[in-house]
Amino acid sequence: MNAMSHGDRRVHLNSAGLGRMPAAVRAVLTEWTRFEDRYGPYELQERLDDVLRREVYERLAVLLGAPPEDTVLCTGAADAFAAVLSRLPLGPHDRVWTTPYESAAGLTALNALRARTHCRLEVVPLRLDGDLDLEWLAQHIGDDVALVCVPYVPSGCGIVNPVEDVGRILAPHRTLYAVDASYAVGQLPVDVTRIGCQLLTGDAWRFLRGPQSAGFVYVARELRQALAPYDLAALAAPDGAAVAAFNEALGQPAGTGPDQDLARGLRAAVEALPGTELIAPGRIQSGIVTFRHAEVPATLIRRRLAERGVVVWKTVAQENPLYLPGRGVGTAVRASVHPDNRVEDIELFAEALQGAVAEGHPGSVHVPRPPAAATAVRALPTMVSVPAAGRRVPIPRQRSAGRRHLTLVSGTPPHTGRLQSGA
Repeated sequence: MNAMSHGDRRVHLNSAGLGRMPAAVRAVLTEWTRFEDRYGPYELQERLDDVLRREVYERLAVLLGAPPEDTVLCTGAADAFAAVLSRLPLGPHDRVWTTPYESAAGLTALNALRARTHCRLEVVPLRLDGDLDLEWLAQHIGDDVALVCVPYVPSGCGIVNPVEDVGRILAPHRTLYAVDASYAVGQLPVDVTRIGCQLLTGDAWRFLRGPQSAGFVYVARELRQALAPYDLAALAAPDGAAVAAFNEALGQPAGTGPDQDLARGLRAAVEALPGTELIAPGRIQSGIVTFRHAEVPATLIRRRLAERGVVVWKTVAQENPLYLPGRGVGTAVRASVHPDNRVEDIELFAEALQGAVAEGHPGSVHVPRPPAAATAVRALPTMVSVPAAGRRVPIPRQRSAGRRHLTLVSGTPPHTGRLQSGA
């Protein structure tokens, strides 16, 4: 019996990829898209003036714990991150830290920053359990560390990074702290004051269940001053109908976070099947569960689950080029729970997954796992470097004669530890 036999109900376990819009959000998007199509964008702007200029920013302020004037709407987190980095006044004596959990889009923006400024780009090491090495951070931080980038939750696995702990380590220094909350906002609490970041980006269409091509960026006042005269209002903005729908999504009842019983049930369903392996580094997990099977490819599992009425996502190594390829992961299945999921959804997922795996591989062909040094790493040869636990691995740098120093905090103390920028 497949999942569709349970009242023909489709189980959505892909909020990390594309959240399922509530009916009210979908209705707003449809209504104003039709209106714009008939009357044009200027008429739409007039009709929705209060929503577009005030209400959506006030709701974002509540969500993020940020002043409304410090948030800007954009087409997505990756676009906003790249735009901000393209204006940072760094130089060859600056260091920039990223983590093994950085996304491909984030690494692309960081590599462009390095090419433009000739800063040094390095990777923060992990502990043996997969957590960020906070002791290493505290020991190596210094005022030549101009920028540290940390994803709250990575796209390729469910680890919850200790963004608040990182913020406390960075606080005494002139370092700019950037957090990607795309896979966290809507499922975990996000408070920019508690995190201590100057830049935070997010998408509307994942756990927030808003429209696609809509997102937001929080930029602290000191960072805006450092970016001047660049005006963040120049960021590409979502259209009016999408903003109205996003505003409606922000007004929906907020969950307190992923139901831990549901997340544990999801992981237990995966672990119960022989041949499956969870990709779950770290001690704290979110509502995202990533796994692979020794013989059945992720593509087949995703397709067979869809045939049984269960919607999940296939993730590929290139989404997290510094982490997944080095662990021999080429493709994997990613399932994610939302506060509106129910216990019955997990039961249907477990049943459907058993059936999907039981079909085996076509022709009973064994599909070996890729070796630890996966070829997917080669796509970003100048950026990719997978650090061993407890060891910093620098990404090759380029040199330049000029220097412009980014200073966000005055009266900075001497070196203490962190990613640093040296000549």
